[in-house]
Amino acid sequence: MATLRARLTVAYGFALVGNVILFAGALYFAHNARGTQLRQLGRVAVDQGERTLFLIRAAAREGRTLTERRPCGEPRDQLCVFATTDLVELLDRVPGYYVVYDRDDRQIYSSVGIRMLSDEDRLAIDRAAVHLAPDGEAAEVPVTEKNFGGGLLLAARPDSALRFITRVVAGVPTTVLELTPSVLVGTMVVIFPFLILASIGVSYAIAGQALEPIEQIINEVEAITDGRSLHRRLPSDLGSDELSRLGTTLNAMVGRLETSFGALRRFTADASHELKTPLTVMRADVERAMHPNAAGSEAMQALEEALQETARMSDLVDGLLTLARADEGRFDLHREPVALGPLVRDVYETAVILGEHAGQRVSLTVLEEAMVGGDAHRLRQLFLNLITNAIKYTARGGSVELSLSRLLGAEIAFTVRDTGIGISASDLPYVFDRFWRADRARSRGSERSGFGLGLAISQWIAQAHGGRVTAQSRLGRGSIFTVVLPMLAPDGEAGRDVLANAREAGG
Repeated sequence: MATLRARLTVAYGFALVGNVILFAGALYFAHNARGTQLRQLGRVAVDQGERTLFLIRAAAREGRTLTERRPCGEPRDQLCVFATTDLVELLDRVPGYYVVYDRDDRQIYSSVGIRMLSDEDRLAIDRAAVHLAPDGEAAEVPVTEKNFGGGLLLAARPDSALRFITRVVAGVPTTVLELTPSVLVGTMVVIFPFLILASIGVSYAIAGQALEPIEQIINEVEAITDGRSLHRRLPSDLGSDELSRLGTTLNAMVGRLETSFGALRRFTADASHELKTPLTVMRADVERAMHPNAAGSEAMQALEEALQETARMSDLVDGLLTLARADEGRFDLHREPVALGPLVRDVYETAVILGEHAGQRVSLTVLEEAMVGGDAHRLRQLFLNLITNAIKYTARGGSVELSLSRLLGAEIAFTVRDTGIGISASDLPYVFDRFWRADRARSRGSERSGFGLGLAISQWIAQAHGGRVTAQSRLGRGSIFTVVLPMLAPDGEAGRDVLANAREAGG
């Protein structure tokens, strides 16, 4: 598929070639037109020669002596023809450029206009005139005289009636072609507007064809008015590499928007559902406590249940607020060097107590000391989220195993391994989504069931510390959640770099 740049280059190249061809045709036409004008001037020169011969013949019929023979050159008895005073006076009154020749092609008279030219120009005219065929084509002779500004177009007219004068060669200045608006200029005046209009038309057509896919893109994008129309996509073939890449990029962006809108709709629906349940329970408990026939103990029990639901709803709102602040980058962490060894031991002691209540065995198999940069309170929340999740979805008699071990590349890993119900392969990619709970987890229906925000918050805490959380699980085989965090270097320099990077990642 050709690029838009290549297509425009080729199209404008063809348009330029077309304009050059039209311009060359105009020049060719102008050249031929000048030849036509030269032929017309040649006829004017012939007419002028005819008029000059007519005057000479008329004077001869009147009996005037126009020529005389006198000795010339060597030998002394050689006689040449010369113009008499009568002929000179007669022809000097006739304007123009012409030369009179005798039978020997000797110049016997030249007009006033010829005599005013330089010797070099007169010699060039004489040479050209001698070689002119009677009644033949005219010949153009350039004139170098500075004030002349052109050339002479010579034409010969023969005469057989006179005794010594055989022909007259007359000339017409070609300055007529140069000093008046020439055919070339006229042709350009006609052709240039046409070329400009043709160029504008071709450019408009080329631009329209090139921009047609862009117009299509605009129409498709304008058709996306709300989240319900995000399923629309641009065509994949838009005629050029650049526009196809633009379409692919826009499709990818719209796809991400569609995913985000879908997640937002699910989030809104899930949040509404999770808020509706405790509110419904609270209302029922309050109504039961306010019933006139309710005993004191029964009313107290209803209020205690309402208080529990209030605490449950408060936890939900706190979780939502935490994620909202994290999304906006407004959640500041109290960053300082944190020793993970004591923190994990403290979390382990809490986990043992939680495990005893659930009838599970909690163990700490590996504990390697390490320093990280971060917020100790949020790290404790991260570890406890993973531990309580493991205990929540592990049956009585099961086990939860904790470990803290170093990895290659100056990283430390906190791992929680359980023998619980596990997560199916189809659900595993979504475990860190907000309000996500696999069907098996939902089916437990116990009072310990959470809202599906714990893992989303855990992922944010890990990322805010420059780390990551990964999950491995098989349905019915248990799960493994691993938190990987960058360690502070012993010398403190690299540790400060890690701390700065974690600060940027956590907003």
